[in-house]
Amino acid sequence: MIGKLTGIVDSVAEDHAILDVGGVGYLVHCPASTLSKLSAGASASLMIETKVSEDAIRLYGFAAAEEREWFRLLQTVQNVGARVALNVLSALSSRELERAVALGDKAAIGRAQGVGPKLATRIVTELKDKAPAMMLRGHAEAGAVAVLAPRGPEADAVAALVKLGYSQSQAAEAVARSVRDLGEAPVDALIRESLRAMGR
Repeated sequence: MIGKLTGIVDSVAEDHAILDVGGVGYLVHCPASTLSKLSAGASASLMIETKVSEDAIRLYGFAAAEEREWFRLLQTVQNVGARVALNVLSALSSRELERAVALGDKAAIGRAQGVGPKLATRIVTELKDKAPAMMLRGHAEAGAVAVLAPRGPEADAVAALVKLGYSQSQAAEAVARSVRDLGEAPVDALIRESLRAMGR
């Protein structure tokens, strides 16, 4: 299986790019966020997800490992295939998707092409418990998706709230709401605001 490709961008189309690696052109389907960073003639390195079906082998490319993990996670939701997962990642950055799931923001996810209200609700509901673990836990459980490293004040605030006895999903949702209200803020401010919100 191909996990990463590094080469020269041959061409960029609406939903894919062709990456020339040692004279072989790989057609790689990418979300809009990744395609916007590619330009013909420039060198590029993409994290790759290989999907093998009866009639084709398709490569999906991402500028960051984080996007690839969301691509995998989205497809654990019923009725979400590779195309819909790419559409979601084209409509929302990883950070926006993370917040939408934590806050149960179905409208944000519903902005993606091909995602109706029912599917948006299902994505939020099914990922609500999986996503905080993927975003914030520092180790992988057997069979779990690969984890992303904890990130800054938000991750520290969630860890602190979990130590106080809140569940991972409660803590992640409270911190996401605090970030939405306060913007970028230090850990102690995020913890105070989260506790205040949960105490209402």
